[in-house]
Formats: sequence, C-alpha cells, structure tokens
Amino acid sequence: MSQIISLVNQKGGVGKTTTAINMAQYLAEAGRLVLLVDLDPQANATSGVGIDKNNIQFGIYDSMIKQVPVERAITKINSVGYDVIPSSPDLSGASIELARAKQREFWLHRILKNIKNKYDYIIIDSPPSLDLLTINGLVASDGLLIPVQCEYYALEGLSRLLETITLIRKNLKPNLDIIGAILTMYDKRNKLARQVVKEVQDNFPGRVFSSIIPRNVRLSEAPSFGKSILGFASLSKGAKAYHNLARELIELEKQ
Repeated sequence: MSQIISLVNQKGGVGKTTTAINMAQYLAEAGRLVLLVDLDPQANATSGVGIDKNNIQFGIYDSMIKQVPVERAITKINSVGYDVIPSSPDLSGASIELARAKQREFWLHRILKNIKNKYDYIIIDSPPSLDLLTINGLVASDGLLIPVQCEYYALEGLSRLLETITLIRKNLKPNLDIIGAILTMYDKRNKLARQVVKEVQDNFPGRVFSSIIPRNVRLSEAPSFGKSILGFASLSKGAKAYHNLARELIELEKQ
C-alpha cells in the first residue's frame, strides 16, 4: 500500500534531511518505488542528491504555486534508483503566496494524490518550522517520522509540534498517524545522549525506532558529494544504522 510520509521537526539541525535522503535510498535499495519531495526552501535534500538547486527546470514550487503538472517536476535519478521533486530558493516565498489562497493547507495534497499510487513511499522533507509549507506536508501525509537529536533540549519544542499535529487531526486530517520518533546524532560515550534516549523512549512508549542513528563523520560528509551514505560509505556505522531503520519501516508494512 502506498504511503506518504513527512519527516518533521521545527527544530533545525536534527538530521531530518539526512534521514530523508538515506531512508529514500535504502527503501529503493529494498525494491520499493520511492519519491523524495524536498519541501524545504533551503533545498538541502535537493543538493544532497546531486541536483543543482539553482538550475532546475521545474520543482515543487512550480507544481504547488504555478500549477505546473507534477509529472514535469519529477526528476528521475537512475544512479540512486528513486525519483525526486526538487526544491529551489523560489519556495521561500510560497508561504506568503499561499496565505490568502483558498484551501491553502491542501495544495500539496492535491498534487501528490495524482501520483501517489505510482510509488510505494513518498518521503517529504519538511522545513525546520511550522509554517504553511510544513502544514501542507502534514495534511498531504499518511504518517509522520520525527527525528530527535540526542542532545540537550532534545524535547524542547516537541510539545508545540504535537499540539500542531493535534490541531491538524482535529481540523484537517483526522487519520494523520505518528509512525515514530527516530533518535539521531547519538554518541554512546556521552552520558547525556544516553539520558536523552531514555527520556524519548519514556515520552513515546512504543513509538521510538530501535535503530539509533550515530553521530558519524561519514554521514555529515556524504551530502557535500551529492550522495547518500550508501553511495558514499556503505560500510560505515551510519550506513548500517539507516539500513536497519529502513528495514524497521518496511516491517511496519506487515502490521
């Protein structure tokens, strides 16, 4: 069954884009048909898969705001085995352009519903904010993945995110599911990181993935080469962690 999944956390620097790129890669490696949607005006996911964000013909902005057919915005990247709808700096003005639009929370939903059945997974990389773009991502999604950094203040702001999700469920998308939290940037030598793991597991019982993403130099280097960790350092600890995480997500298909 096809799923649209948003990676969301309004706190920046939690590994959201890294997770989006590598989840897409390992799901594709497992034989799933995957589309990665870059909904962030910073376009880091776009750059991270080797696309020049300043030189795209059509992207998510064109489909959402200019009504360009979404099929024309899809970039096929044969080398990674999945498709991408790229972002660009133009997207930074989209929230303002959407502000007075009718059904403004549903614009992304409308364009993705036309192609949803062509993919097993559509992965949305959301902006680090709770603006109209992120809300469009939430409304378009079936489920959410929440990356949580294993550092001080890890849970700060999550209460606001959960309040937003509650409002979305109440007013716009009753069946929006929180698939789970993903612990990122974990350093087992750090006592605080171990405490954060326990705190998140206590706050989200049964909703935290077993696979924990380590703080890993290779993971941080890979995007600058326009590659996933599988294409850059497939034997690294970061690669193993994302491989296991993708397997966990695939296992949920059976439930």
